[in-house]
Amino acid sequence: MRERYSRMLETRGVAAVEELVILAGIYAAISGWVVHFAAAQPELALSNLITGIALAVLGLCMSMAPERSQDLNVVVLLLGAWLIIAPWVVAPSDAGTGAIVSNVITGACVCLFALTAGGLLMSKTRRTG
Repeated sequence: MRERYSRMLETRGVAAVEELVILAGIYAAISGWVVHFAAAQPELALSNLITGIALAVLGLCMSMAPERSQDLNVVVLLLGAWLIIAPWVVAPSDAGTGAIVSNVITGACVCLFALTAGGLLMSKTRRTG
């Protein structure tokens, strides 16, 4: 029982970072309507909606089992990179400043969260392994 409790405490920081991924995913999903670019750029709003839902689901899965989430951090990192480049790929001619700033900041935060969680997991395996 003590061993299980100590393992849970070691992964608590990783779970906290993954919960931030959930929040970033929810924001990415609703950003088209919050920043008001959904009507002008429906393709970008749909891309953000799908990416945001995927991030929220991945963050939820990873926070439930943080010790198994190291491989999924790569997927979260790629989704964060997609959020950064999506305004230029999906809507290259009419990407507004609000959409670009929102996507770049959200994508950078998601990438930072994925790298932080990966680093925490790697340091945990070095200490225990």
